[in-house]
Amino acid sequence: MEIHEALYTTRMMRRLRPDPVPLDVQARILDAAVRAPNGGNTQRWHFVAVDDPQLIHEFGELFREARGLEYEKFRTGQGPMVVPGPGADLTAHAETMRRIKGSGNYLADHFDEVPLLLFVFSIDDLGGANIYPAIWSALLAARAEGVGGVMTMVLNNFRDKVNEMLGVPVEEGWKMSAMLTLGYPLGKWGVAANRRPVHEVSSRNGWGKPFGVEVPQPLWPTPEPADLAAAG
Repeated sequence: MEIHEALYTTRMMRRLRPDPVPLDVQARILDAAVRAPNGGNTQRWHFVAVDDPQLIHEFGELFREARGLEYEKFRTGQGPMVVPGPGADLTAHAETMRRIKGSGNYLADHFDEVPLLLFVFSIDDLGGANIYPAIWSALLAARAEGVGGVMTMVLNNFRDKVNEMLGVPVEEGWKMSAMLTLGYPLGKWGVAANRRPVHEVSSRNGWGKPFGVEVPQPLWPTPEPADLAAAG
């Protein structure tokens, strides 16, 4: 797969088929992940793949409970989901949250059908500088294999329980960074078109100064020359 296709079409996939992800596919995904850049080549990561149906069921129970906690925070005006992104109005944010909750509900209701969970752990990671490139590499590699997924932090609400269930050596300093649900998607891949354009979220030589070029629509597939114009 050409790199720009992977970059432009890798998106959150919460509706997954129950078909198992073969071990050789899992190996290629993680082999790409461990090639990610990391400071000093310290490789402060560990990945726990979970495909045992009983464990997945138990994590599904935790996932649903954790989502309930997050949406209760949202309902009462708390938590990170309450605040809209810069430049977004409240109505648009509310609609976005409605859609996200709908697809999240599907994942929660069908969690037992998810064929593969990937728990990602890190140690002394300086705010995620090492682990998040590895996670993104895993998601890109999964896309190249036709595997979709979503990264979620919601199980941090029950971090101690997750550590207990997976036997994490927390005494060594390991902490859960994220969980990925992975599988072959029911939906279709496509370019995320509902993004604010580059020139609205970018500056040059100082905050708020013009970026210098306008990008009114995605630049992949390769646009016509008129689609990329220097700002006046």
